[in-house]
Amino acid sequence: MTTLLKNGYIFTESGFVKRDVFVVNDRLSLAHTPSYDECVDCDSCFIIPGFVDVHVHLREPGFFYKESIRSGTMAAARGGYTAVCSMPNLNPAPSTMETLQAQLDIIEKDAAVKVFPYGTITKAQNGRGVLSDMEDMKEKVIAYSDDGKGVQTGKLMEAAMRKAKALDRIIVAHCEDESLLHGGYIHDGAYAAAHGHKGICSESEWGQVKRDIALCQKTGARYHVCHISTKETVDLIRQAKKVGIPVTCETAPHYLVLCDMDLQEEGRFKMNPPLRAQEDRSVLLEGLLDGTIDLIATDHAPHSAEEKSEGLAKSAFGIVGLETAFPVLYTHLVKPRKITLEKLVELMAIAPRGIFGIEGGFIREGQIADVAVLDVNRHYNIDPAEFLSKGRSTPFAGMEVWGENRMTFVNGKKVWEK
Repeated sequence: MTTLLKNGYIFTESGFVKRDVFVVNDRLSLAHTPSYDECVDCDSCFIIPGFVDVHVHLREPGFFYKESIRSGTMAAARGGYTAVCSMPNLNPAPSTMETLQAQLDIIEKDAAVKVFPYGTITKAQNGRGVLSDMEDMKEKVIAYSDDGKGVQTGKLMEAAMRKAKALDRIIVAHCEDESLLHGGYIHDGAYAAAHGHKGICSESEWGQVKRDIALCQKTGARYHVCHISTKETVDLIRQAKKVGIPVTCETAPHYLVLCDMDLQEEGRFKMNPPLRAQEDRSVLLEGLLDGTIDLIATDHAPHSAEEKSEGLAKSAFGIVGLETAFPVLYTHLVKPRKITLEKLVELMAIAPRGIFGIEGGFIREGQIADVAVLDVNRHYNIDPAEFLSKGRSTPFAGMEVWGENRMTFVNGKKVWEK
């Protein structure tokens, strides 16, 4: 099967270049091919290496009512993602090869895009106790994480780092000191004070980041920080990188676009970590621009409508993001010229591949045909009723945005078309 993507702007090491590209079986070709099966006019569109989201919750096995591997990966394909890394808060949690296999079997059968699962750090995926069977899972996991739970002691995190270092794998940390939460559920800032809500202090995040950076320096392990949200975290990681400590990090679209003063009394505004202050958001953007923040991930975390219907205090933590990430970021960062489209593609497609060792990258001869075709002239309002994800809870519902994915190819196969 050969498809001609004609007249588009392809993403190369030199930026976007207008030229045709062919999808030939599972590879890309820039050489003229006189015979092809399909021609797609991509005039005014941008042909990019598919986005990679290193932080998604596909909920299966164990929580099929929230999301399935099929529905979650179809949402990813619609959003322009060709690969995702699935977090391990599942039932059974992938802490052994046997429990991981339950997820691998479903991925092989149902996934619409490439799925790279995480193994847990701890046996119970609760940030406590004993380590998982990390070595047993090594060849089948992308990295190790207890996402949803912070590793609560430095002793346990050091042991995890030493083991991951020996296995040449990354520790991916949800940083949250539970002793500092005090029942909080939104940021401990102006909105919480004005509306009588219990707040989550910033130190609950940056305190563990500070601890872990010291352990990273001590052990030499590769260490990646999930969904950073505070200005203190940005500064800690910036200083660590300056002295060569092998730390990387991500943030999410909602932390770059919203702050706690944008909150409404609805569950769709509740996530963990919470939306922080305007100052935090500004520093996160600075971190994107100076390279402190390596990539953008969605933390796509679907729940049922009932679980998100209890307001800020009682709703479950988590929002969906795979189908909104690109248009929201294009509208709020690229169109106002805070960052370039090239920089956004680097953050969402190139950097994740480089850090986590995932195949693909710039559009060039012989590259794996994992690509998306972006129409940045498409103008619409976000409607959760149209989502392919089972989750519908997003703070961006109704937002006016620009930019949409027209089609997605994975291994040369078209898995989504508008």
